[in-house]
Amino acid sequence: MIGRLLIIGLIVILSVFSCKSSTRKTAEFVFPAADSIPVSEAEKLSDEAIDDISKNMSSPVEIADILQRSKVPYSTNYLASSIDASRLSTSFEKALKLGILGADLGYLNMYEKTGTAIDVLTSIKKLADGINVGQFFDFETIKRLSLNRSNLDSLLFISKNSYNQIDKYLRDKGRGQLSALMITGVWIEGQYLATQVLKQNPDTLLRNRVGEQKVILNDLLLLLAPYCKSSSQFTSMCQNMQELKEKYRDIVISYTVGDPIMVEKNGALVVKQTEESKVEMNNEQLVGIIVLSRSIRDKLILNN
Repeated sequence: MIGRLLIIGLIVILSVFSCKSSTRKTAEFVFPAADSIPVSEAEKLSDEAIDDISKNMSSPVEIADILQRSKVPYSTNYLASSIDASRLSTSFEKALKLGILGADLGYLNMYEKTGTAIDVLTSIKKLADGINVGQFFDFETIKRLSLNRSNLDSLLFISKNSYNQIDKYLRDKGRGQLSALMITGVWIEGQYLATQVLKQNPDTLLRNRVGEQKVILNDLLLLLAPYCKSSSQFTSMCQNMQELKEKYRDIVISYTVGDPIMVEKNGALVVKQTEESKVEMNNEQLVGIIVLSRSIRDKLILNN
């Protein structure tokens, strides 16, 4: 069963950097022996994966929280400012950029850059309308909440609920490839943001989160597998992601079970099992991931 991947979509960075409840975890994670994932397996698991993904995502605020606690300054250089929503003509481009801009919007909201956030939100609306899913977003409410950081919880709820509706709609209509593209867009932009920040501001926690993306990337490849030969654009993107997978191959991630804790859920205290991860990644491996992540991301945003 596919474990966690990234999924929320439009307003916030979807915590691309957490590995808390993947159902595929073992004491140590390794990639499948085959370099390519059988399409039949990916098709069989993809619907189940999306449901599992949406339930197991941790707070999308995590990466921004790491950056702020590390006193990483805000920078416009991290944004995909070259994307012009009015110039995108294909559904492939619109869905992919919808995810990328969603991750950027989350970064902007966490740093309270409301003016720029509204501009990005306008582009997001154009892209959502362009693939006929704009009806699932209450843009006026989202716009109002994005101007008021104290309403972040409401913003997260509306965003996730909207994205879940989009995903169901696209799959019901036989357009699951667009959902996969949005997820890919969110992931690659979040990966780019984290690796570029890590390059300039070394941080152990963020470094571990980048290493843990080995698990997430494998899930992402499973999700993309049924569509990798559907068009030249998909083929090129899948090849790029496979190259990134190779950069992660020799990174070792192991997990140990921690002490259970009591947490409140729906007004009641429940026991939650905790776990700790250990990432073995040397500087050479990290540099390779940073360089290739940027290369892939730049190709995607410049292909307008």
